[in-house]
Amino acid sequence: MSRRITSAVARGPGRSPWRTAKAIAAVVVVSATGLGVAPGPAVADRGRAPVVTRAALDPSLVAGRGADVAFLEQEAENAATNGTVIGPDRTAYTLPSEASGRRAVRLAPGQYVEFTLPSAANAITVRYSVPDAPRGGGIDAPLHVTVNGGGKKVMTLTSRYSWLYNQYPFSNDPDAGLLHPDWWITECQCVPAATSPTPVITKPFRPSHFYDEQRLPLGRTYRAGDRVRLTAPAGTNAAWTVIDLLDSELVGAPHVRLVAADVLLFGADPLGRRDSAGAFDKAIAFAKRNKLKVYIPPGTYQVNRHIIVDDVTIEGAGSWYTIIKGREVALPVPAPDGSTHTGVGFYGKDAADGGSRDVHLSGFAIEGDVRERVDTDQVNGVGGAMSDSTIEGLHIRHTKAGMWFDGPMRNLRIIGTVIVDQIADAVNFHTGVRDSVVSGTFVRNTGDDGLAMWSEKTANTGNTFARNTVQTPVLANGIAVYGGTDNTLTGNLVADPIREGSGIQVGSRFGAEPFTGHLWIRDNTTVRAGTYELNWNIGLGAIWFYALEKNIEADVQVVGNHFLDNTYNAIMLVSEWSVKDLYSISDVHFKDIRVDGTGTSVVSARVAGSATFENVDARNVGAVGVNNCGTFHFTPAGSEFTLVDRGGNDGGGTTGPWLAPWELPNTITCDDRPPVVPPPAPSPW
Repeated sequence: MSRRITSAVARGPGRSPWRTAKAIAAVVVVSATGLGVAPGPAVADRGRAPVVTRAALDPSLVAGRGADVAFLEQEAENAATNGTVIGPDRTAYTLPSEASGRRAVRLAPGQYVEFTLPSAANAITVRYSVPDAPRGGGIDAPLHVTVNGGGKKVMTLTSRYSWLYNQYPFSNDPDAGLLHPDWWITECQCVPAATSPTPVITKPFRPSHFYDEQRLPLGRTYRAGDRVRLTAPAGTNAAWTVIDLLDSELVGAPHVRLVAADVLLFGADPLGRRDSAGAFDKAIAFAKRNKLKVYIPPGTYQVNRHIIVDDVTIEGAGSWYTIIKGREVALPVPAPDGSTHTGVGFYGKDAADGGSRDVHLSGFAIEGDVRERVDTDQVNGVGGAMSDSTIEGLHIRHTKAGMWFDGPMRNLRIIGTVIVDQIADAVNFHTGVRDSVVSGTFVRNTGDDGLAMWSEKTANTGNTFARNTVQTPVLANGIAVYGGTDNTLTGNLVADPIREGSGIQVGSRFGAEPFTGHLWIRDNTTVRAGTYELNWNIGLGAIWFYALEKNIEADVQVVGNHFLDNTYNAIMLVSEWSVKDLYSISDVHFKDIRVDGTGTSVVSARVAGSATFENVDARNVGAVGVNNCGTFHFTPAGSEFTLVDRGGNDGGGTTGPWLAPWELPNTITCDDRPPVVPPPAPSPW
């Protein structure tokens, strides 16, 4: 043992090194046993053949796209059940619409859904929904888990982190009146406060954010073919339990770092009975003085405020073993940044104070306690400004945003992380973030954009989102880029956006700096994208370009992308009606694109400008290939939007070739709200 470690033990809170070592070992053994790292005996009986999917599709259809994850996804509707399959339905504010693949299984008390393991596993994740309490705030309800009919475990499901209502920024109260009666709403086609007689608005108004998920160690390793049954017990207090999917995983042994500033030596409580924030601070300070890493052994640690990190490496035993969990705490007076609450989170220093550098976080989970959206609150899993830093292998849930960075900052790498069940974004690069990457990260059930680059005040430059998976963002987009210079989206998989957004958005909005240089959107796949925009009362494209505040005129290359099972259009270029004669979209180039199924058109143009198309192949197109409205002036000269055919554009649907000669270069084909023809399921090309 080095002198540094001896020194750390000597300064610990009254523990001998041997007692501390035994405590660490005991925690590791207990955690390893809970996950069942050692394989168990064979079990004879086998259920129906498992159906493994990615984004609720045959994995071959999305090969090479999205994050490489450690788990295997199985949709409940493909499993054995005596419950009821709900969906498919893409209508916002319904349980099927927010389910992966737009279908799920509803269990009455006493009913079950049973999954057959496709591979050895010692842990599962269940995505589910249970009802809200009558007056909001959520309920807890049991779910029984058995494997091959035995070894019953009880999961306590909760709806305390789901069920939001009303208009932005939403409410937990199902009986609340309109938050913004002065806003136009689709439901009455009016502004309620300016309408007489005042319209009656059905309550609860716009329920959403129905789902949550939980992880469960199985206690041992089970083999492929073993049957995991989820049962809503006969005595459950939940009138119904909806199961969306099950992820199964073989979790390895915990990571151990012997030469480190171990938080247990500084008083951290691995059982979560007392707050460990102070112990974390002491371990970090000691590690920085002695050039050590900080190690957080297996356990659940209570932390109810930010941990400030700078020039430090913090490692956990793995996100299944090391869990940092905290309550949201109301502040006695608002903080200088406007926050009215604080909570668990690892934060770099503010950019105004120089930001943090050389921060490396890995191998632990962050579990927050955020149940409402307060945009001024800094209650994110990771935040601040971090340059020359890495974040790898975290699991973040129940925070406002998983990670929100306020620059200027540069050279951050986010790798192989899971972010689920957020009130807002999963990751947002905000203001002057440069040369940074998010890769191999899995995102599910966000309350706003999954991954975003927002160039407010200062342009984001040279950033990349690569090989990430984003599923079921309840509001807004899977991936969004708001202004910036020389940024790239490549190899991502986005599925099932729910409302007021879509798979990928390129937007001049939210006060963003203009697009300059290039924007490369390459080799991404969207699935069941294109939502209904309630404010406009129209359907959006799987990828959409939106010129609201400025022209979009950078070099935009959309190459090698696949748009599968599009609810409405595959591609939309649009401006707001009030600024349609002010802003345009030009210099956008589509090449080597596959479009497999559109409810309406391949391209919808509702703006002035131009785009080129080369080797764009489409099939199962539900309406005219190009719905060209331009700026709605309908002059004899044709539309204000021009399409340039560079050759190789093949296929079509109900009206013939999608890019027919008669549509070029700017024929007006405008149908403001064309009928939707649901496309068939995607198939191999």
